[in-house]
Amino acid sequence: MRVLENRTLLLLVIAVSLAFAWILWPFFSAILWATVLAIVFAPLNRRILRSIGPHPNSAALATLLIIVTLVILPLSLVATSLVQEATSLYDRIQSGEFNPGIIFQQLRDALPSSVTNLLDRLGLTNLDAVQQRVSDVLKQGSQFIATQALNIGQGAADFVFGLIVMLYLLFFFLRDGSALTKRIVDAIPLPPEQEPALFRKFTTAIRAIIKGNILVAMAQGALGGLIFWFLGLPAPVLWGVVMGLLALLPAIGAALIWVPAAIYLLATGFVWQGVVLFIFGALVIGLVDNILRPLLVGKDTKMPDWVVLISTLGGLATFGLNGFIIGPVIAAMFIAAWDIFSESTRAQDGR
Repeated sequence: MRVLENRTLLLLVIAVSLAFAWILWPFFSAILWATVLAIVFAPLNRRILRSIGPHPNSAALATLLIIVTLVILPLSLVATSLVQEATSLYDRIQSGEFNPGIIFQQLRDALPSSVTNLLDRLGLTNLDAVQQRVSDVLKQGSQFIATQALNIGQGAADFVFGLIVMLYLLFFFLRDGSALTKRIVDAIPLPPEQEPALFRKFTTAIRAIIKGNILVAMAQGALGGLIFWFLGLPAPVLWGVVMGLLALLPAIGAALIWVPAAIYLLATGFVWQGVVLFIFGALVIGLVDNILRPLLVGKDTKMPDWVVLISTLGGLATFGLNGFIIGPVIAAMFIAAWDIFSESTRAQDGR
């Protein structure tokens, strides 16, 4: 009889949990980012709480204001500039003012004959085909950003409401984070020694992904956009964002943008600009990962690059933009769960 009661209770818990998740699903993004920001800024909230005394509401509010100032407002400004530049680029391509075929022709004319002969053998000198391919890519990318901006504009009320929900949840996650964590850990049916370890690995993975991947990528994108602006290249915010996104993917990186740009500058006679871009890209953008990541992440978990790449791409394909976080976090928890399982198995076997 007792076994039947336990099974019934378990089924009830699963059913109401699924129902609760179902009604919360429209606010999945708000809940996800409130959780992520609460985990990342929890140390700052604890530091503020220690400095002002036992006033959790004031500490959470101060942390929330810092997050809005340092994260929300700058991202909003960048997003606005990105939409403007993407829309302008799309209009220039549509009107024919920006012609990738001409740029390719200038590059081809500046290359040595041995290189052009190799391109001929590879079939890469068909200007019409290259122009069409590059134009299609640029059109699709700029049109996508412009379309998303239009969708956000049309659903501005939903977007603002989601942002308010996220900030509202973030306040309570910051204020009650320790109590919520304890309740979640206590509810997990695992041995007492494994519950804190699993949750600790989860929070470590979140912070490592944010600080070690996203912040580093944002720094590389910002530096790339800054040097593009300094050299007078068009759409520096747009290309800076593209470099930041590419920097999230190991083995690809921001060099996929700044190297061709530097080659184009050198090939078209802008020698000092091309040299400056090469030097800045190699010594600053390229090395910022090696400098910033150890400072930001420290001894936090660092997954292999191939795991980060495949989990990020899989996360993007499955969850959209939220996949930048969800994919690597799932991968990190997969590794952590198997590590705990292996340690438990060795302990039981006495090894």
